[in-house]
Amino acid sequence: MRFNLSAWGLRQWAMTLLALGILAGVLAVAGQGMASGATGDVRGVRFGGDTTRTRVVIDLDRSARGEVIEQGDNGRLILTLAGVGAGRGVDGAGTGLVRDWRVSSSGTASRVQLGLARTARIERRFLLPPGDGVAHYRYVIDIASTGGAASSSVREAPRTPVRRAQRPLIVIDAGHGGHDPGARGHDRNESEITLAAAIALRDELNRTGRYRVLMTRETNVYVGLSQRVRIARQADADLFISLHADAGADPATRGASVYTLSEQGASRAVREVTRSEDWHRDLHLPGRDPSVDRILLDMTQRATQNRSAQFARVLLSHIEEADHPLLRRSHRDAGFAVLLAPDVPAVLLEMGFMTNPDDERALADTRQRQRLMRAVAEGIDRYFSQPAGGTMIAGVPGTGS
Repeated sequence: MRFNLSAWGLRQWAMTLLALGILAGVLAVAGQGMASGATGDVRGVRFGGDTTRTRVVIDLDRSARGEVIEQGDNGRLILTLAGVGAGRGVDGAGTGLVRDWRVSSSGTASRVQLGLARTARIERRFLLPPGDGVAHYRYVIDIASTGGAASSSVREAPRTPVRRAQRPLIVIDAGHGGHDPGARGHDRNESEITLAAAIALRDELNRTGRYRVLMTRETNVYVGLSQRVRIARQADADLFISLHADAGADPATRGASVYTLSEQGASRAVREVTRSEDWHRDLHLPGRDPSVDRILLDMTQRATQNRSAQFARVLLSHIEEADHPLLRRSHRDAGFAVLLAPDVPAVLLEMGFMTNPDDERALADTRQRQRLMRAVAEGIDRYFSQPAGGTMIAGVPGTGS
C-alpha cells in the first residue's frame, strides 16, 4: 500500500501526530516500569492513635510477608515487605508516634521506614486479607511508646497518662434465665446450672484478689442477648465468658467445648456496630476519616478474635488437666450473639450436656462444679499472665506474617 503524503489534509496530519504522541507516552511509561522492576503494589500508608500508641496501616495490592530490621528502640522502625513492590517510592509526614515515613524499593521487596517522635516498640503486626467491603490487603503495625525521646530536637507537649484499672475486669454471663430456662435435663434446667456455675466462678476469682468481676445476672431473670454484650462493652471489660450447658439427640454424647466467634459472625458484628452514625465514638476511634476508622475497626476486631482464640486454647488445656471430659472437637466457632463485641475478647463455654446423665450429675454436684470453675479461674490466670501474642496473620492465630 502506498501513501500519497502530498494529498494529506490538516485532519490526516493532526490524527497521525496525535497517535504518535500517545504511542510515545505509552512507551515512556512502560520503560519506567521496566527500569524500576517494581509494580507499585504499595497503595498508601495510614495512621491512627496518639503519642502513646499508634497504628500504622499499609494498603497493599497483594499479600506480603514482613520482616523487622529495626525495632524502634533507637527512634527508627524499619521493616521489609516481601512480595510487594514500592514503585517509584512514596513518603510523607506521620501522626502520633510517627514523625515521618518512607516506602522505597529493596530488591524485589519494599522497605518501610518510620521516623519516630519517641522511642517505641512493636506490640503486634498482622496481615488483613480483603474482606468486609475492603478489596485490598492491609499490613498493620501497632507500636507503643517506651518513653524515650528519639532525638533532642523533638519536643512534645506533656502527655496525660492513660489511666488503667490495676485489675482486669471479667464479665461472667450465666446463660438463659427467667422465662428462658435453656436445655432441660432429667432433674434441672440449664439456667439453674449456669447461674450456680457463674456464682462459683465469681467466688473463685474474687478469692484471688487479682480481678474485678461483673455478672450479667445474679438471679433467675432473663437478660437480652444484646444487653449482655452491652454490659461488657460499657464496662470496658477485659474478658467475657458465657457459661452454658449443651443438649443433644444422643444421650451418650457428653463433654465440654469452647466457642469463639466465626468469620461469618465477625461480618455480622461489623454490621451491628456500624449501624449507628457515631459508632466510631463507641470504639474510641478518631472519627475524622471514615475509611481510616473502618480499618481501625477491622484491626480491633481481628485482635479481639485472636485474643479470644488464645484464651480458648488456654481454657481448654486447664479443663482437660482437671479431668473434666471434653468433646472430641472441643474448640469450635459460631456466630452466637453474646460473642459479637468487636472490642472485648469473648468465649462461650458449654460445660457439658444436660441430656447426658453423667454430665448433668457432675454439673449439679457442688464439689465437681466448683472444681470445674477452679480450672476456669486458673485458665484466666494463665491467660492474663501470658505476654501478648506476637505477629499473626488475621484469621490464623499463631501464624507469623
